Amino acid sequence: MSDTPWTSAMPEEQFELMRKILAAPSPVGLEGAMTYGVLKPHFERFAPDGWQLHQFKGHAGVVLDTHPGRDDLFKVMIIGHADKIRMQVRSIGEDGKIWINSDSFLPNVLVGHEVTLFSEDPEAPGSYRRIEGGTVEALGAIHFSDPAQRNGDKGIKKEQLYLDLQIHGDNKKQQVENLGVRPGDAILLERPIRHGFSPDTFYGAYLDNGLGCFVTAEVARLIAEAGGTEKVRVMFAIASYEEIGRFGSRVLAGELEPDAIIAVDVNHDYVAAPGIGDRRMQPLEMGKGFTMSVGSIASEQLNRIIESTAREHAIPMQRDVAGVDTGTDGMAGVLAAVDCVATSIGFPIRNMHTISETGNTRDVVAAIHAITRSLQALDALPDPHREFLDHHPRLDQAGPLGHRGGEKPADQQS
Repeated sequence: MSDTPWTSAMPEEQFELMRKILAAPSPVGLEGAMTYGVLKPHFERFAPDGWQLHQFKGHAGVVLDTHPGRDDLFKVMIIGHADKIRMQVRSIGEDGKIWINSDSFLPNVLVGHEVTLFSEDPEAPGSYRRIEGGTVEALGAIHFSDPAQRNGDKGIKKEQLYLDLQIHGDNKKQQVENLGVRPGDAILLERPIRHGFSPDTFYGAYLDNGLGCFVTAEVARLIAEAGGTEKVRVMFAIASYEEIGRFGSRVLAGELEPDAIIAVDVNHDYVAAPGIGDRRMQPLEMGKGFTMSVGSIASEQLNRIIESTAREHAIPMQRDVAGVDTGTDGMAGVLAAVDCVATSIGFPIRNMHTISETGNTRDVVAAIHAITRSLQALDALPDPHREFLDHHPRLDQAGPLGHRGGEKPADQQS
């Protein structure tokens, strides 16, 4: 392997693992397909003797622990979340339409797309079936829409969305009811990731946040292959319930009480985002490296170690500005009332919460190696605990800064 894999195309074997993780049907509250169906056996293939997988009663999250029981070590929790936003069945119409909610999707981005409905068997609770071949609809045809919808002045309301299973003939509602479809059944978009047209790009549904789980798993593998850590106990966490309030990660933080949290989640490509130029957003851009949150509860000390490590190894990085909330599982510690440093690492993607989320493999690989080498940098500290206890930034010690002219630095000149 190259010493700088973030400068090369992602190997196809690695891409296939990413595809497999992202393809797992793991809607909010039903994350076991990813955590137990894909990641648990994956962890078991490379985890050294002595590492332990923590399991939980109230949710399907898992945590791979390098030093179980060693609370004396500096504990770092890396968190990706397995839950996907989903649609749910609301009711069944007399004409066989299955009325659904839109969850965190814009209603207009759902129309016409193929989906899979996961239905619990009413006769065998705990057993699930899948119904494929349906599409999300709202208007039926442009011929039935009013002029305001045709010219774009009027949108689609979430209450208009329904799942069309092409039901026809007599007793349409009964045909659906005979399938055992019930309110609350989960519905997921059907589009596994594939390579994009431009180099190193890929697109599909649910990059949010199978990508964070993939990165967490790859960091775990690299740490295992490097012989593990000595002073740092790493907990590779795959959380649930992030999309409805970070409830899973705050339970993990409360149970295991990490000293540091690094959340791994998707971010936005603000440069490519249409119609927001006047908002003066931070210039995050797909293909320019991983992102690191500053502001909110993000620790300047932890960020310093990550940024210094990235610079040392020439791993491309972008600074993301967070307000009162990182918007990620990086908030888990404070929400669980656990004293820990925290930050959020990500990768800019386009079209978040649509069927065509788009990312760049080099950003993802950059995040994997930035986190891995930052963990190794923490492990090399004389005393990681004291590093954070004794070195809070002091702005009263800030030095003066004068004007430096208008010439570009040599490394930025074209």
